[in-house]
Amino acid sequence: MTGMHLAELNIGRLLAPTDDPRVGEFMAALDRVNGLGRRMPGFVWMMEGSGAPGTGNTEAKVGGDPRFISNLTVWEGVEALENFVWNTVHRQFYERRAEWFEVLGQMHFVMWWIPAGHTPTLDEGLARLAHRAAQGDSRIARRRATAMRVSAGHG
Repeated sequence: MTGMHLAELNIGRLLAPTDDPRVGEFMAALDRVNGLGRRMPGFVWMMEGSGAPGTGNTEAKVGGDPRFISNLTVWEGVEALENFVWNTVHRQFYERRAEWFEVLGQMHFVMWWIPAGHTPTLDEGLARLAHRAAQGDSRIARRRATAMRVSAGHG
């Protein structure tokens, strides 16, 4: 494998525990939305949880908080990720995120380039997120897709 792939980490804190009816619709849709993502052109990899139905990757706690959940994926490039986020049912859930997630006063999303074949870890993603929080967008970690296109393969 040669070239670079795009890693992205998105974290959020649920308004309620994963088994609470207030987040039930979101939890019930995880398998469908994640399954669609895995079938999208340009999808490479997704951090997996236990594989139990309706759990997504909710077992990977951030900071030991059971309501903090994370999504770590790898894509062939920005366009593939954007296509999934904005042109599928994912968009409907993204637009309704305030129904299920707290508004975070801290950074919660980061993208970075990785060598093709590398599997990022949650700790790696959290370190990139912390870097972005401290330093802002840089070659190491970015928030905006347009900046990722410009830097493709350079960081």
